[in-house]
Parts: sequence; C-alpha cells; structure tokens
Amino acid sequence: MIYILAIVLLVLWIYILFVTNRAKLNFWNYIIGAGGLFIIMMFTIRSVLTEPLARGVAAIAGLFGSLTGTFSPYFRYGILFVDSVAGSITLQIDFECSGIVEIMAFLSLLVFFRVYSKAERIIVGIIGVMYIMLANALRIIIICEMIHFMGSDVYYMAHTIIGRLVFYTLSVFLYFYVFTKPQIVRMKIGKFKYGDH
Repeated sequence: MIYILAIVLLVLWIYILFVTNRAKLNFWNYIIGAGGLFIIMMFTIRSVLTEPLARGVAAIAGLFGSLTGTFSPYFRYGILFVDSVAGSITLQIDFECSGIVEIMAFLSLLVFFRVYSKAERIIVGIIGVMYIMLANALRIIIICEMIHFMGSDVYYMAHTIIGRLVFYTLSVFLYFYVFTKPQIVRMKIGKFKYGDH
C-alpha cells in the first residue's frame, strides 16, 4: 500500500512540475520541485549515502587529527578517538554529523535553479558537495580540538554551539556564491545587465 501511495505522489509531483513549468509559474515550479526532490531523496538515497558520507567526513577530519596527533580516526567505522586533558572520548560521525541533510537540501535547490545551465549545475553541484563535506570536516576538527585542549566538558558547547556556528556560517557563504550572487549578476533590466562593461 505504501509503495502505491509513493508512486501516486511521485506522479502527482511530476504532473504539478509539468503544469507549473508550462504556465511559467517559475516560483512555484522551483518551490514544489526542490521540496519534492528533497523529500524523494530523504526516502530513497539518505539511508544509502549516510554511512559513506560519515566515513568520508571522519577520514578528512581524521587526516588533520593524525597529522597533529590530537585525535585518532577510525574512518571505517566513522569514529574519532579524542584524547583530552581530562580523559578520552569517542565521537561517532552519525546521520546528523554526516552532512547528508545539508547536501540533499543544496542539491535539491540547485537542480531547479534555472540561472545555471545543466552543465553548470552539474559542476556547481560537485563543487558544492565537496565544499559542504570540507566545511563539515572543519566543524568536526574544531569540536575535536576543543575537546582535546579543554576536556570533554566542553563537548556540548563545541558541538551544539561553536561547531554549528562555523558550519552554518560557511554554508551562508556557499549559498551566497551559488544562489544569490549569480542571480544578481545575470539579472537584466531593460537594456541594462549587471556584469556588462
């Protein structure tokens, strides 16, 4: 029964996209398209990609930890072992820390962002996914370094406040350069166009 409902909703989503595209309702096409694609990815590829992404983030962050000797990676398991002044702690890179939700949201928005050509969207998508992974790895590195130097008591502050603040600040830069700036630069008003010299 659930598969039939999923197929009906998928067909309805495609139909609504077709109608909004033909009617040139660009805003609704974008919102319904990006939102629907995000939901589809949550139900289809999230479970498949979470573990590889968690391992990838653990490997990237773990490389820094290995070079500095401040924490040890066990990327096959998505685990980082942090030795601190007040004892040791093990951090597991799980669903929340993998960056899968942020990557799916970014790709969903990008697929329906018509400012770019299809080829540009593919290139920007690849670069954006790599950027999100690196930003997430930097967040994990900051958390591990804070724990290493200040002890496991700072875990909540490092993870919930500082780490997220860094990650979301970097995400704002990504969204500005991918979505806001190109739209402004390619905007045309009458005979005037930004970027013309």
